[in-house]
Amino acid sequence: MGIFSELTSKPWLESQVALDNVHHGGTYTLPTAKIGLRVFLGVVTVMFTLFVVAYSDRMTLPDWRPVPEPLLMWLNLVVLFASSIAMQWAASSARQGRTANVEAGMLIGGACALAFLAGQIMVARQLDALGYFAPTNPALAFMYLLTALHGVHLLGGMVALGRTVLRVWGGYEAPQVRMSVELCAFYWHFLLVVWLVLFVWFLIT
Repeated sequence: MGIFSELTSKPWLESQVALDNVHHGGTYTLPTAKIGLRVFLGVVTVMFTLFVVAYSDRMTLPDWRPVPEPLLMWLNLVVLFASSIAMQWAASSARQGRTANVEAGMLIGGACALAFLAGQIMVARQLDALGYFAPTNPALAFMYLLTALHGVHLLGGMVALGRTVLRVWGGYEAPQVRMSVELCAFYWHFLLVVWLVLFVWFLIT
């Protein structure tokens, strides 16, 4: 009889869900927004991986000429770290209900992100001044491509960050924006890891 009950159960019915929860505990679910972000980041990870593989293949050709790493690239890395730390502070503050700290953390994180993007543009200008041009240097072309892709994704994050800050300015309290802040922080950490991988890759190649 027990086996027959298992075979004929309908787990999609609310009554069956309630019964299952009594026996096994509540099911663990992620909010739709978090699932969507993780799927998106999975796609982005695959995209960057494919470009790195193409980069590796292109390195084997004789016209490959390594590009120096200006000191400013190291400073940009520190700024991106600071941005990620600020976003984590904002997320922690959202969990604790500290709206003022949420606002401050997101503004600092956003300002550091913009400074990072400005620094990346300055790096390109420095390399141009040193005589390294993307049309004639495949290594530099790949570097610019990967840097630009990373920058575009960071700008996309800035849109989400800006919308969240506007909600805070509009009177929303920390618990009401907690999910948005946590998603922004998670996205920032992801982009930091991506840039760390790219930065190390540029150094060793």
